[in-house]
Amino acid sequence: MLADGKSQPPKPSFVSRVLGVLIKAVVLIGFLFVFDKLLPSISEQTQSFVVAKWQQMSLLQQELPTENSLPSPLPEKNLTDTWGAARSQGRSHEGIDIFAERGTPIQSTTQGIVSKVGENNLGGRVVVVVGPGGAGHYYAHLEDYADIAPNDWVNQGDIIGYVGDSGNAKGTPPHVHYGIYINGSAVNPYPLLQKD
Repeated sequence: MLADGKSQPPKPSFVSRVLGVLIKAVVLIGFLFVFDKLLPSISEQTQSFVVAKWQQMSLLQQELPTENSLPSPLPEKNLTDTWGAARSQGRSHEGIDIFAERGTPIQSTTQGIVSKVGENNLGGRVVVVVGPGGAGHYYAHLEDYADIAPNDWVNQGDIIGYVGDSGNAKGTPPHVHYGIYINGSAVNPYPLLQKD
């Protein structure tokens, strides 16, 4: 029950979600066919745009990651739950750190759309991938990026960057900081990652 006394609408069933996706697919295919016939000179660019938007819509309708459902961004590396550990300026750690040799390839834990390839003060070189359910997968302290750009589609296991110590990790042992954000709030990624 919500604060205003109204009950929450029921969660759509799996069948209704699949039906919704299928209807959107039929509409998209029809749109692409008509648009290709009407404006062939810009259809390739438009099709790329429409496909990207379709992928975004499809991702948002998928389920969020669940316990033990995601592979590690650094396979064969030991995982330690460093979530919530104290950090500078009174912050707490909003992710986990996975240590490896500098330059070790970092794999995307999820399929999704690259939303950021850039830098920030704390994370240094970072990559953000928006995955199923709209969850943001944040990879920080990279030495370098793989050949990716915003709006690119990545699959689970694709290389997105390389382990480093950029940002506020300068001078620390090389590692990747991996965080997950759902609806703008950090969640502990450790329980969601598969442990060997």
